[in-house]
Amino acid sequence: MKVYYKILLSLFLTLAFASQSFGSGQNRAGTYAAPELRIPVGARYLGMAGAPIATVNGLESIYWNPAGVDITDYSANALFSTRSYIADMSMNFAAVSGKFGEIGTFALSFRSLNIGDIPVTTMDQPDGTGQIINPNYFILSLNYAKQLTDRISVGAGFNLINESIDRVSATGLSFDFGVQYRNLFEVPGLALGVVVKNLGPQMKFDGNGLFVTADDPNASRGPTFLKIETQSADLPSEMSIGLSYAYQINSENLLYFSSTFQNNNYTFDNYSFGLEYSFKNLFYLRGGYLFSPQSDDKTPNIFQNYTLGAGLNLRELSGVNINVDYAFVPVKIFDESNHVFAISLGF
Repeated sequence: MKVYYKILLSLFLTLAFASQSFGSGQNRAGTYAAPELRIPVGARYLGMAGAPIATVNGLESIYWNPAGVDITDYSANALFSTRSYIADMSMNFAAVSGKFGEIGTFALSFRSLNIGDIPVTTMDQPDGTGQIINPNYFILSLNYAKQLTDRISVGAGFNLINESIDRVSATGLSFDFGVQYRNLFEVPGLALGVVVKNLGPQMKFDGNGLFVTADDPNASRGPTFLKIETQSADLPSEMSIGLSYAYQINSENLLYFSSTFQNNNYTFDNYSFGLEYSFKNLFYLRGGYLFSPQSDDKTPNIFQNYTLGAGLNLRELSGVNINVDYAFVPVKIFDESNHVFAISLGF
């Protein structure tokens, strides 16, 4: 068991070192690649502001902490969620997983950010040319997770990122890694989680849409094509560490308390706190709060606020493990709040 404590100590030291290198990330906000990587999916843990990274389990773990993908009582799982995002955008998420005994669990997922139709305008036609473009942003992920012992789980995710706007596109790769440790310090119900997300090379847009016509005043060959070189951008890497505690009130009632610190390289650091009440593992009420102490009125975090959620397990009615979850996420500056719905199945 001492070996596992050494692993956890190494993760703590890595997190501490990275937090120093990620300092003042808010000064680069809005300049990173693939912002869709940072849009949470699923409803259960979003209803708790993403705080339970130490105890997250099932397919929503793909986003929050890949170590939890293997924590399931079922050999196969499926999940679909949709989120109404800001400015009439939406985020859809679908995932499936299979448990292969002692080998571990493999999961495949797909995330798609829907921006909607955008009319094309030019300097000569500011009211529109009649042409419509529809940007496509998606992430295809392959995850693997395994419980090493009854206390320790590890997981990793490999993400293929693609963004395309008209005749311009960018493709990138990112990597996630997470670990969960249960019954920390021999305390039943106390759990620790550590996550490193969105590690990978820079992304850069390319395509024939970057060619423009230009005139060289020093040449007599007339207009020619010139390609605009785009700037490469880093991925929005982040590291998180969280603690959770499960308090068993009695045989029917359970409370989960969670907290997480998230260190970002391109925006403010976040603290999140979450609470979940469970009745007979059939009905759930959730709440959370996200806090960014560095933000202010001039540089606000639009999601710094409370979250609410609820869930219902329908296995007593259907005979199949079906969970329906909902999360409510208020947003600053924008008028609309986010509503998230998810349905998951276990076989």
